[in-house]
Amino acid sequence: MRSLIYALAGGAALAVVAVGGWLLLTPPDAPRSPAALAIGDTSFGGAFELTAHTGDRITDREVIDGPTLIYFGYTYCPDVCPIDAQVMAEAVEMLDQKGHDVTPVFVTVDPERDTPEELAGYAEAMHPKMLGLTGSEAEIKAVAELYKVYYDRVEMPDSAIDYLMNHTAYTYFMRPDGVAAVFRNGFPPEEMAGEVARILADG
Repeated sequence: MRSLIYALAGGAALAVVAVGGWLLLTPPDAPRSPAALAIGDTSFGGAFELTAHTGDRITDREVIDGPTLIYFGYTYCPDVCPIDAQVMAEAVEMLDQKGHDVTPVFVTVDPERDTPEELAGYAEAMHPKMLGLTGSEAEIKAVAELYKVYYDRVEMPDSAIDYLMNHTAYTYFMRPDGVAAVFRNGFPPEEMAGEVARILADG
């Protein structure tokens, strides 16, 4: 997993070399950062109701009531999730310094273990503004489908860990009117913060 992250980061360095010419060939609303996907007309998000790490039930309209970064992962993840969640948290800090109030959200793909109490400690350790969300298996499956998130349980019979979760690792920048950007993992927080700030500045 870590080798994949480092490989993606190396690829990002190469992409930066070509970004100047690429900007001249792309429309104004195209992503400027190599960390951001060109999503075109692809739809992400929709109506949901989940349980916050506070124990309160909360809807998508309450979660995405302003600029919001959303990541799907799980607290027992040994490598990728904590790195990605930290990148999101650091990007939020950078955006705050630029005067942009952005909420970081961590949605579990492992509701069996990620209770509100478990998520509370994780979210609070990552960022004071981070919102952790969980729910029933059916609720998590439904919201994952809305964001086109793949996840799958992998049993670990010869390990001290019962199971791991394979899952896609994208961060979604959402506004109340819909998705504004989707970010790959493996890039520094400056890339995410810079692209989000550009989108917010453009209105």
